[in-house]
Amino acid sequence: MKKSRLAGAIAVPGSKSHTIRAIAAALMAEGESIIRAPLVSADTLATLRAAGQLGAVVRRADGLWRITGCGGRFTPPQRTIDMENSGTGLRLLSALAATQSFPVAFDGDASLRSRPMGPLLAALAELGVAVESDDGRCPLRVRGPLRGGRASVEAVSSQFLSALLFAAPLALAPTALDLTLLNERPYVEITLKWLDRLGVRDRASADRMHYELPGNQKIGAFDVTIPADFSTAAFPLGAAALVGDGVDILNLDFQDVQGDKAVFDMFEAMGAKVERREKVTRVTAGRPLNALTLDLNATPDALPLLAVTAALTPGETRLVNVPQARLKETDRICCMCAELKKMGGEVEELPDGMIIRGGKLTGAALKSYGDHRIVMALAVAALAADGESVIDEAEAAAVTYPDFVADFQRLGADITVIKD
Repeated sequence: MKKSRLAGAIAVPGSKSHTIRAIAAALMAEGESIIRAPLVSADTLATLRAAGQLGAVVRRADGLWRITGCGGRFTPPQRTIDMENSGTGLRLLSALAATQSFPVAFDGDASLRSRPMGPLLAALAELGVAVESDDGRCPLRVRGPLRGGRASVEAVSSQFLSALLFAAPLALAPTALDLTLLNERPYVEITLKWLDRLGVRDRASADRMHYELPGNQKIGAFDVTIPADFSTAAFPLGAAALVGDGVDILNLDFQDVQGDKAVFDMFEAMGAKVERREKVTRVTAGRPLNALTLDLNATPDALPLLAVTAALTPGETRLVNVPQARLKETDRICCMCAELKKMGGEVEELPDGMIIRGGKLTGAALKSYGDHRIVMALAVAALAADGESVIDEAEAAAVTYPDFVADFQRLGADITVIKD
């Protein structure tokens, strides 16, 4: 990859968060649900296959999935369910599987095996589920039924809470959840919107730290169009703010509850020119951006891209209050510090974030760690850096954005795919 200038229009794919919740909801529901414009990626397809193993009937057509659900009565899978690299899928489906009276085993790739499941499994155990795991990680096995009752939840990842909120309506009795910690609150809002769409009865406290849900609820089928993914849109946003001569990002719905839409506000606060129009958001690089302190607790997936942006922005930027970034596909704080230093960046690692003293970057041989968001962030860095960069395992971008390279090439990015 080499320094480039970008211009044109780009339509980012559908939201991974919404697509995986839609699959989980369709599995639970009675009757046929329709999912329009889903994200078709490694993570979502792994979750879709897992839903099929649990008894959902899936029919796929271009831009449309029809899923006939089980009405809360799943089929015992014939083998361990392989969630590959999907952390969201693993958390939601393992909790749903825990509502059944038969054992269900889950596993995944090396990255997924490194991701913590302990707080979710501990809460499931409080609610009557038999749990086996490798020290709170995959491979794991759950056996219900989920009896209900009261559980304490440490939502280091919001996915632990979201999983319990999806499962609790299928419990035998009412469930109360008390949180001791909540990170990434906007993702919980996505889950609550889904429960509302499904007609689930629930009570959530205003501070989102306490929940009550009746058991034995019936889930109805639905027809939904998946909105564009703001987490993915952050990458063309960042590239356009750094090296863009006018990039139009299409079909973003700023009324949606996705938390990463706040990244657009962050870039505007840094001085980027962002024009929101109906179905088109234009971003243009202008004067140099301003260094800021940014609290990323609600938007942890934006850390790699914002770290790159900070490394190319004069002054000192602080990315703070995001310790859960260490618990994603990789330790993204550690990994981004290491790779930016290879490019000449001045970076200091914090327990909960990074301090970055920006200026310019130089091309280098870079390691992606097989993490889709690190691949895309380093690609943005390479487009603004002097010289040439090579990124290993760049195919990992397909986890959430299979057409990343082709879309950026159409904008003018100087990217060459190196075949093994």
